[in-house]
Amino acid sequence: MMHATLHIMPDTTTWVRLTANAIVYILRDAIACHGNAYWTLSGGSTPQQVYTYIAEHLWDRIAWQQVHLFWGDERYVPHDDPRSNYYMVQKTLLHRLPIPPENVHPMPTYVQDPDLAAQAYETTLRRFFTRDVPRFDLVLLGVGKDGHTASLFPHTSALTEQKRWVTVCQGPDLIRLTLTYPAINNATHIFILARGAEKAAIVNKALHGDVPLTDCPVRGIRPVQGDLHWWLDREAAQDLWVGVNYGERSAG
Repeated sequence: MMHATLHIMPDTTTWVRLTANAIVYILRDAIACHGNAYWTLSGGSTPQQVYTYIAEHLWDRIAWQQVHLFWGDERYVPHDDPRSNYYMVQKTLLHRLPIPPENVHPMPTYVQDPDLAAQAYETTLRRFFTRDVPRFDLVLLGVGKDGHTASLFPHTSALTEQKRWVTVCQGPDLIRLTLTYPAINNATHIFILARGAEKAAIVNKALHGDVPLTDCPVRGIRPVQGDLHWWLDREAAQDLWVGVNYGERSAG
């Protein structure tokens, strides 16, 4: 069982508001502590409302010129492709923020060779992090019904990569770039977001199941020196406990 703090919200509105506020709190705290905040974004449908809420209601609470944005994974498509994680973030968050363009660091899917693109993104990260692994202040992740997180899919070679920070993974639809476990697990804070009844089974398996990470890659998210938080709504948490009380719980 992984150790994590669970935040279980009774409805979508509360889930969006409290998740967004928690993100802003961490970014503000990072800026206060060391002058900049390094935030790794998630794609997919789950965080879209959170990004929109930050853009519409919380944008003026952060010194965006001191925030650097990175991506945890990306489909190997152009940045203006609707399937692109960058495209989604641009539409929901970036176009509304006073963030300098040089602080936005999408994965370079314009490079012809995906492996070279992965190397190029690792080079970008090494401009900001001089340690053996990066130290993001916050990594935002989702979880798929198959247990994948970022683009770490079941039974792929990306799950065993221990040296590279960025690697290539074949997803069910497209080639993708993804951060590796070492790059993610060294973060100060990791948030895993899950909403809806269709995520209930995998949330329960991830937190309480006895399955290897090759079958459920999200189980490989284990911060080395940071903390792990799951942000769930009532439906996503419905298989965890009978008669659950909403609020915070600890698993592990």
